[in-house]
Amino acid sequence: MDARLPSTRPRPTLAVWKFASCDGCQLSLLDCEDELLAVAGALDIAYFAEASSTLGPGPYDLSLVEGSITTARDAERIHAVRAASKYLITIGACATAGGIQALRNFADVNDYIAAVYATPANISTLATSTPIAAHVKVDFALHGCPINKTQLLEVISALLAGRTPDIPNESVCVACKRRGTPCVMVAHGTPCLGPVTRAGCGAICPAYQRGCYGCYGPAEAANTAALAAAWIALGADRTSLQRAFRSFNAAAEPFRKESDAHGDENHPG
Repeated sequence: MDARLPSTRPRPTLAVWKFASCDGCQLSLLDCEDELLAVAGALDIAYFAEASSTLGPGPYDLSLVEGSITTARDAERIHAVRAASKYLITIGACATAGGIQALRNFADVNDYIAAVYATPANISTLATSTPIAAHVKVDFALHGCPINKTQLLEVISALLAGRTPDIPNESVCVACKRRGTPCVMVAHGTPCLGPVTRAGCGAICPAYQRGCYGCYGPAEAANTAALAAAWIALGADRTSLQRAFRSFNAAAEPFRKESDAHGDENHPG
């Protein structure tokens, strides 16, 4: 066969799914702009409700899943998505750690419903917000709130090429060193989650002399107890510590355990 002739093999199919989320991670894919054209040239984007009303049936070679599981219906729907997908990639803090909505996991969800909705009886929801991996097998997890679009393109490219995605597994502190940003904890005494947070944002907040908020979730082997002790030495109280670890990735196990360690039940009196 003449190598110059176009291949007749069908392009791999891509589906993008939304569960409980703000759509920010899906928008990161749309924000790829020129790069998205290359993705569209290499893939058949078969299902992407955020971008097109054309919703093709499965099965799909690759599914990107944004959002957490917060309703009984979605707990069933994610199994259907998994069954229709060769590879399933979770994108963003909601899909990988339950998202900001996982704050319900630390309280009574009925109290929130009563405070927000005029007719609470019309609301059907689960008591918790859980990551996708709590329900089905996940082939790769891409962290962030929102995700890094360059990392997303790397994941898609790697799976198309049949290789493991090359996503750095390092803390925000490493990113600060690379961009020449002085440590805000050392230089200014500013509490920062950078030492225990996965890199990916480019260390934006410390570059503006603000502490890291933990948007990309816990780094591997994060020593949250040591960081909490350093915060206390800077004058932080247990309420501040608990709130810091209960944000975008509140249900991620290292952050959840550390926030629980500073709850009132662990500090009587």
